[in-house]
Amino acid sequence: MSKLKGQVVLITGGARGVGAETARRLVERGAEVVLVDLDRAPLAALEAELGASATSIVGDVCSLEQMEAAVAHGIATFGRLDVVMANAGIASYGSVLAVDPATFRRVIDVNLVGVFHTVRAALPQLIERKGYVLVVSSLAAYAAAPGLVAYNASKAGAEHFANALRTEVAYLGVEVGSAHMSWIDTPMVQDAKQDLTAFQKMLDTLPGPLGKTTSVAKCADAFADGIAKRRTRIDVPRWVNVVRWLKPALTTKLGERETSRRAPEIVPLMDQEVLAMGRSQSARTAALEQDDRAASDLERQAQRTGA
Repeated sequence: MSKLKGQVVLITGGARGVGAETARRLVERGAEVVLVDLDRAPLAALEAELGASATSIVGDVCSLEQMEAAVAHGIATFGRLDVVMANAGIASYGSVLAVDPATFRRVIDVNLVGVFHTVRAALPQLIERKGYVLVVSSLAAYAAAPGLVAYNASKAGAEHFANALRTEVAYLGVEVGSAHMSWIDTPMVQDAKQDLTAFQKMLDTLPGPLGKTTSVAKCADAFADGIAKRRTRIDVPRWVNVVRWLKPALTTKLGERETSRRAPEIVPLMDQEVLAMGRSQSARTAALEQDDRAASDLERQAQRTGA
């Protein structure tokens, strides 16, 4: 019998990419899933696809109240919550000098503060169930890439959040893992490739497997296995664990020499492309956030009218 059978898993960023594919894998193994995302159309479509084993709720991880509502929705639907996968994440484009400051803050809010909100909302139920938290970090927590400073910082913070949380809740029976992936063929990576020739150039100049892209399906397989086994770390591909051990060396002058050598070509090109686009994030992410703001405005207006 699958270790996941009967388990209820809440997944943020559950409408697309790794979140959606992991949800499919978990349901195949007998779990039930609570999907949380801002992207309404694919969220509803995935809930319909997965049937009675899934429920969904539109929610922004930047709001603790909305994450508390998502947890309450999951418990009301399935009666319990055993696992949380804090997966929602976005990226920004451009160097520190070029990135839009508001976009920089939004990346930190989603990728780091959003993890806190997700865990904070779910933790009482996880303590009761002696559950498991999976914080989705990145290879970027171990090895920084120029032009992606907000993403690098947020994912390093997410990893250390998971490390600290693990020590806080172990005596309560809650286990905590962090996931670290290299480039996965998600909508986020696809958007970056489409928007920026500098991004593809950076990938092309990385040595060996570092510039290769892994399929969403392989990543979801690793996540589902890791959740079932409640792993402390999930590395996709597995060689990412080697980079973790090399992290102290990678942050020395010698370790940063190759990245610094490529930066004079890649960083100015990325900044020029960001300036030409007039945005520091993908068009899809910008449109999604605009739609969410519009929906929130309508809800507030309706509440005022009703009052």
